[in-house]
Amino acid sequence: MTNDVVLFDSPVFHEDVDQIAAHPLPWDRYRNQEILVTGASGMIPMYVVGTLLAANERYGLGMHVSGMVRNAAKATKRLGSALQRGDFSLVEADVVEPRPFDRAFSIVFHGASPARPSLHKSSPVSTLKANTLGTINLLDSLVARGGGDFVLLSSSEVYGSVDGNALISEDSVGTLQHFAPRASYSEGKRIAETALTAYADQFGIRGQSLRFGHIYGPGMALDDGRVQADFLANVVRGQNIRMMSAGAATRTYTYVADAVLGLFFAHLHGDAEVYNVADPAGNVSIRELAETFSQARPEKQLKLNFVNPEDGRAFSPVASLGLDSRRLAALGWSAKTTLSTGVSRTIRSFEDGRLI
Repeated sequence: MTNDVVLFDSPVFHEDVDQIAAHPLPWDRYRNQEILVTGASGMIPMYVVGTLLAANERYGLGMHVSGMVRNAAKATKRLGSALQRGDFSLVEADVVEPRPFDRAFSIVFHGASPARPSLHKSSPVSTLKANTLGTINLLDSLVARGGGDFVLLSSSEVYGSVDGNALISEDSVGTLQHFAPRASYSEGKRIAETALTAYADQFGIRGQSLRFGHIYGPGMALDDGRVQADFLANVVRGQNIRMMSAGAATRTYTYVADAVLGLFFAHLHGDAEVYNVADPAGNVSIRELAETFSQARPEKQLKLNFVNPEDGRAFSPVASLGLDSRRLAALGWSAKTTLSTGVSRTIRSFEDGRLI
């Protein structure tokens, strides 16, 4: 069994994006718009693409969506039948390389960023460049086209290590070891947010930074390296769940469809510059997450296997990182998917999706 699902052709994916698009949001704001989504073959950006296309079908918005990727051959496998649509175009380009926009984009959803922890460790320079130079290049291109909206898909890692176990609000400030190679991701996201704020102030860009917690769902690669992907791979392959530690650390786990619904709530209803996107009910320990995965398919009778921790440099040193999403909830957003349901749907996407 291989690592990825042809996500756009997954029944679970289409159920999810159709439900998001059916939500009573002011979708008409996207009418006749040219929209760019970077990192379009990644899990969250691809759900953004799928939702926009589903809304285009449902409401006849006349929009056009372009998906920017570094590797068109790999993205083609992930995007499947999306490439046959007249309202979608695939663009092969690296955000690190400055280039003018080929189309008159008025809205950019910027999700191009190495997300796997293994890449932060093995390719810190590429990670840093994608988050910093990539963001600045896109902002320059948007300004050159006359400005518009820029939505940055940021991360909870910008908070660093925050004292205590309370959920983290958007105004919280933690500490980071900025001189560590792995900080190429967290500090890169911080710089990207600063760049967006600067361009908004100087050039009138409407900028928003959406800080996602730990997102899981259809589209995760089985070799992603984060625990939610590791547990998914174990279940899909019928293996006992492999635990690298006691699993005491807590994170806010949010199903990807809920997270993307939150993104559209923020963009279409919100006027704040920063929003946390996280399901407070998903604030659980890694052990609880592992147990949820193992119990999702009881017929497999999977257990938790605890082994000695490996190289800690590959993992986040933050013990607790749960996000407070009350600012987003004040706009009317709430997560719709329980952890157990989301885990089951994620597994199902591998069971009934087309595998590559």
